[in-house]
Amino acid sequence: MRDEQDYYFKKAKKENYPARSVYKLEEAQLKHKFLKGGQRVLDLGCHPGSWSLYASGVIGEKGVVVAADLQRTDIPVQKPHAEIHWLCYDVYSEEFVDYLKQHWPGFHVVLSDMAPRTTGSQYADHQQSLRLVRRVLELSAIFLHENGTFYCKVFQGEDFPEFLQECKPLFTTVKVVKPKSSRNESREVFVLGRGFRRAR
Repeated sequence: MRDEQDYYFKKAKKENYPARSVYKLEEAQLKHKFLKGGQRVLDLGCHPGSWSLYASGVIGEKGVVVAADLQRTDIPVQKPHAEIHWLCYDVYSEEFVDYLKQHWPGFHVVLSDMAPRTTGSQYADHQQSLRLVRRVLELSAIFLHENGTFYCKVFQGEDFPEFLQECKPLFTTVKVVKPKSSRNESREVFVLGRGFRRAR
């Protein structure tokens, strides 16, 4: 298992990504193809920037990535990649919501690799993770275009099935994805919601 982790770490370094987490997005994209040219993508909890850089490359220069995190991130992108707007905001703040509303008419894809600071208590970490992903779901309900896609990390635990049930009315399909680059012992999985439908 250690060799596999080293493999992804070295691969990220070689391909100029700041973190190995990029392959958790790439794997889902290669299988499900939800990122497309010219889209607007919102990446929540973007630091250190790997997901935003990857999405920028896939959607191309006619697309836009809006990347937000509590930590400042600022990495220049190459042509023909999409422009990335690096924002430093708390995803819970109303200022963040207002800023997005003022600058963009919505997004085709919402991504989140956010995780809470782990405490060592599986129950506490699971609850904090659920609090974050519910916020991502709230923001998706505000900003996703009809038929849009949601791809979000969550820690599994006893209330995970309940969260999946909360996703189902908002999307045509909801899948649980466990990428190969995710550590076997890790309780993280990714929820992929496709075909967003606004509540009537």
